[in-house]
Amino acid sequence: MRIRAVVVLMLALALASCATTPITERRRLRSPIPLETELQLGEDVYAEVKSMSVLITGGLAFEMVQLIAQRVAVAAEQMIPEPTSAFDWEFILIDESETVNAWAFPGGKTAVFTGLLPITQDENGLAAIIGHEIAHAVLQHGIERMTQQALLLGALELASVALSDMSASERDATLQALSGLSSIGIALPFSRIHESEADEVGLYFAAAAGYDPRAAIGVWERMADNSGDGAPPEILSTHPSHDTRIADLQRWMPTALEFYRSGDKDLAARLIPR
Repeated sequence: MRIRAVVVLMLALALASCATTPITERRRLRSPIPLETELQLGEDVYAEVKSMSVLITGGLAFEMVQLIAQRVAVAAEQMIPEPTSAFDWEFILIDESETVNAWAFPGGKTAVFTGLLPITQDENGLAAIIGHEIAHAVLQHGIERMTQQALLLGALELASVALSDMSASERDATLQALSGLSSIGIALPFSRIHESEADEVGLYFAAAAGYDPRAAIGVWERMADNSGDGAPPEILSTHPSHDTRIADLQRWMPTALEFYRSGDKDLAARLIPR
């Protein structure tokens, strides 16, 4: 029965994978949630976060975020028109000097925290991070994670039924083990794949928008210095290690530099599957 439960878990995930991600061509989970619903979810959460945040609405840092984000968003829409053409872009700067972070909700609702600016240092570095966040939104990573979590929960429920002939204590122990295995073997790697994918696609977005992609290397080196020894092992993390990210960025850099140097939109079209 334990084997049956594992099979159910794996089949549920495999059967749901029926779409392809632009640029990386990764097989991904297709969400049953309509795009309109996804966009509304992003807008609702974004409005709530804004209401609880201290926003910077003027000055050089604010203007820099606006200019970079708008340019990168235009590049993203040119490279991946769908679903990006439906986005209602908005970019905010949150006044939290201790928070080294940025994020994007579905529909292009994006935030940068002031604590990130000393790490990015200049426009090129900030473009790398904004490109990363915009890539999360464009590639619909948030809704894909929701779909994956729902599938995992459903599969564990099926596993519970399949293990009904066990004693309650045996079943609970088995389900706990399955939950742990699904986290380490499925959920965390899935999150790391999203982060890596956003690194790559975001690098191309920023380069196509006219920002030097080589700045991304320095950003992640400074991120590593800033985090010190506090990061968990990669296998237990939602994000790739800094060393992994830097190595991947170096591997993608020749393509990113083609975007940056040529400004050739036909090049983007040739690289993106349709």
